[in-house]
Formats: sequence, C-alpha cells, structure tokens
Amino acid sequence: MINTTASLRRKINSAGDLRSVVRTMKAISASSIGQYENAVQALDDYYRTVQLGLSACLRDTAPSAIDEDSDPVQSDRIASQAIGAVVFGSDQGLVGQFNDAMADFVIATLGALPGKKTVWAIGERIATRLAEADGQLTAGQSFILPGAIGAIAPLVGQILSEIETQTQTQRAQGGIQQIYLFYQRPTAGVVHAPVGERLLPLDQAWQNELVALRWPSKNLPEVMNHKKETLLAFVREYLFVSLFRACAQSLASENASRLAAMQRAETNIDELLEELNLSFHRLRQSGIDEELFDVISGFEALLKP
Repeated sequence: MINTTASLRRKINSAGDLRSVVRTMKAISASSIGQYENAVQALDDYYRTVQLGLSACLRDTAPSAIDEDSDPVQSDRIASQAIGAVVFGSDQGLVGQFNDAMADFVIATLGALPGKKTVWAIGERIATRLAEADGQLTAGQSFILPGAIGAIAPLVGQILSEIETQTQTQRAQGGIQQIYLFYQRPTAGVVHAPVGERLLPLDQAWQNELVALRWPSKNLPEVMNHKKETLLAFVREYLFVSLFRACAQSLASENASRLAAMQRAETNIDELLEELNLSFHRLRQSGIDEELFDVISGFEALLKP
C-alpha cells in the first residue's frame, strides 16, 4: 500500500491518541500500585501487634494443652491428608503471563505433595487455567477478585469462612488438614514472582518462633481469663492479616505487570511515531521537490524560443 501525506497524517493522529490512552493507563496502574503497597505497609504495625498477642498467649499455653481436633494450632505431625490451596490470580487484561506463571507454579508445587488437592481460586481466569490441570486439582469455591482496597476485607472474610467450614466438616473424615496460600509478590527486576506458603496448620516451629519474640517492655504480659478463646481470636487475626497481605501484594503485582506492559507499549508507540513522522516529512519534501521541478521545467519551457 502506497502511503500518502493524508494517510500518514491519520496514522500519526491515531498513534498520538493511543499514546494518550497508554499514558492514562500507566498513571492508573502506578496509582493503584501505591495504594496496595501502602495497604501492605499499614498492616505491618497491626501484624506486629497480632504477633505479640500470639506470643503472650503461647507463653502461657503448653503444647499439650492445645486440642488438635478443634484448634488450628497443630503439631508437626502432618499426615498425608487432603490439601486445600488458596490461589490469587488476575481477571484484568494486559498482565502478560500473570495467570499462566501462577498456574504452572501451583501445579508444580502441589504436584510434589501427596493427597487430594482442592483449590479455591480468586479470579475466574486463574480458575479456568487451573481446571486444565488434567484432573490433578479439584476445583473448590471460586471468588471474585476485588477491584479496590475496600473490597479486600470482605473477600478475606469469605475465604476464612470457607476454610473454616471445609476444615471443620471434613476433619473428622480425614479431609482437608493443610491449607496453602499462593500469590504473586512484587520483586525488583522481574516485576513479580510467584510465592507459595503453608497457612495451616500452625506447627510447633511457628509457635516456637513466636514464643521467642522479645517483648517490647520489661513487664511481661499475662492472659488472665479464657486463654484458649483468646489464642483462637489471635490466630484468626493472624490468618486475616496473612490473606489480606497476599491479596494486596497480588493486586500490586498485577498492576506492576500492567504498568510494565504500558511502558513497553509507550516505547513502541514513540518509535512508531518517530518513523511515521520521518516518512511524513520525507514524503512531504518529495512532493515539494516535485512541484518545484515542475515549476522550473515550465519556466524553462517558456524561455525557449
């Protein structure tokens, strides 16, 4: 197709409009990243408080006093039982291999573990991707990804309710005893990386680490009444913070991936605009040269006798 100055002008205008859209999406993604990162940072003090509360409770609770049949804090004796996994994905576009990388990581990680695996997917796209695992994973309840900071807490409440329901109803039947958490974490250099960690049971090593925490004052705390109920309350808050942080980091990673894609798109558009402008000016100069040659040729023809 032969370009004309009019067609090149249209292409330049279209590329300029597209660059404006890309810059707007970059700004939105950068703003969203900041919000989710600030939410994670805001949890640090609260998470520290929950850790200290757990430390105080565990100091006064002998390991043998914890009833494994009704308490999420369990010992290191983990049988080859069914596994539940909470997986955060993305339902937005322009995030590259976000869901594919997460699904491959989950399948590889859970594939190395014995027992039946049930997956609770956060996001329709990651749920669809995990369903393609050739029967290796059993689909559990799926959840809708939040679109704002304020929607994370209700989502975490739904996930905790589902986990509690599944573990209580199936525990007597040797069902789900282990819960794993999978999400993307922002990292330097590669934008984000998949992370997998065991959420439940909270084993003896976890308890020992909390007991070893140094209390910030010289007056050591003491749980006066309802020690077991207090411990369970702090465990629930610990699970809430862990899930909230995972969701916020996953959303921050998603927006970081989109921001990187928009930066690449902006670079490509700038290069295209540069080429289009060069072609436009070259074609325009060629047209001017032809018109000048025509004028000169006509002038010379008039001068001939």
